[in-house]
Amino acid sequence: MYKSLAAALVLAAGPVAAAGINIEVEGEANGTIQIDLFEDVAPGHVEQITALAAEGSYDGIVFHRVIEGFMAQTGDVQFGFLGGDMRMAGRGGSDRPDLKAEFSDLNFDRGVVGMARSQNPNSANSQFFIMFAPAPHLNGQYTIVGEVTEGMDVVDAIKRGAGRNGEVVGAPDVMKKVTVTE
Repeated sequence: MYKSLAAALVLAAGPVAAAGINIEVEGEANGTIQIDLFEDVAPGHVEQITALAAEGSYDGIVFHRVIEGFMAQTGDVQFGFLGGDMRMAGRGGSDRPDLKAEFSDLNFDRGVVGMARSQNPNSANSQFFIMFAPAPHLNGQYTIVGEVTEGMDVVDAIKRGAGRNGEVVGAPDVMKKVTVTE
C-alpha cells in the first residue's frame, strides 16, 4: 500500500508527460504531421519541445533547410518565422538554455525526429529535423526525440531546398500551428 501511495505522490508531483505534438503544415505541403515524442529517451529535449509548442513559439515557423533524400529542418523560433529574413533562419534558438545531449542507441531511420545543434553536442535548443530516409552516420551523434506516426505524406511533400546546404529559396513551407497531444 505504501509503495503505491508513494508512486502516486511522485506521479502527482511531476509534470504531466506529453505523448507528442501535432504540426499543421501549410505551403507546398498541406496537412498534419503527428509526432510521438520519446520522453523516456530524451526527457530534457521533449520537455523543451513541448514547452515551446505549448507557448505557441513554433507557430508560424518555417522549414528553412530541406535536403532531398535526407531531412527537413525547422524550429528556429528566433529567426525562422514566416516573413522573416530567411538568410538568418537556422542560426537561432529560443530564450531557453541549450540542452545537454541525450544520445541513445536508436537509429536515424525514415520518420525519426532529431534535434539540430551546432558542432557542440550540448547546443540543441529549439530546432529539430524529420528524416526522409535513414542516415546511419547520425546515429549516436544527435539526440533522437521522437518519430512521425501519421503524416509522412505531408513530410514528403515539404518544399525542398535549392540553395546552399539545403536552404529553401522563395516561399518555404510553414508550421502554421503546433499543439501538444496527450
